[in-house]
Amino acid sequence: MNARHWMRTAMAGFAGFAVVSLFIAFVVAAREPDKGAGVAPIGGPFRLVDDSNTAVTERTLAGKPSVMYFGYTFCPDVCPTTLLELSHWIQELGPDAGRMNYVFVTIDPQRDTPALMHDYLSSFDKHIRGFTGTADEIAAIAREYHVYYKRIPTDDGGYVMDHSTPIYLMDSNGKFVSVIAYQEDDTSVLPKLRTLVAMTPSS
Repeated sequence: MNARHWMRTAMAGFAGFAVVSLFIAFVVAAREPDKGAGVAPIGGPFRLVDDSNTAVTERTLAGKPSVMYFGYTFCPDVCPTTLLELSHWIQELGPDAGRMNYVFVTIDPQRDTPALMHDYLSSFDKHIRGFTGTADEIAAIAREYHVYYKRIPTDDGGYVMDHSTPIYLMDSNGKFVSVIAYQEDDTSVLPKLRTLVAMTPSS
């Protein structure tokens, strides 16, 4: 790795760390309304397509709590690790798993077409749906969820995407509840998910 490439990678890492730190501060403020005056809520309206190329909006998810993760299919490690963990947690929920939405939203719309998203997600639990869209549509939902992402050129002429890693837990009305951190332990994750399931409106 040459010095220029190392510096680019290091700066991306520092930027990502700063964003994560700001995100943690944001979550604390969001959960303490009296101290979080002026902080915009997490979540909001969007217009995308799913991995079957069907139009979806925030109303598509209404009525069930949602587990939302933002990443991309060319991600070398963090995204597949997270989706494998999510697949494991879905299995652990058993019959209750069907009471929630699970969504993988790409932050790389240039490459992540609906067909590619569908093929990629076939390696994970069948409950997980892929959402993609135009660059402007992805930028819009990223703003609503306060997701950081940035395209980083590589020496071979390609690129990777630097991005934030939390999983967002939203209630059945699309309101923010909590987050799951990257590689958070099952002992804290599963209670969060079971609490979210319990928030599903009774039919």
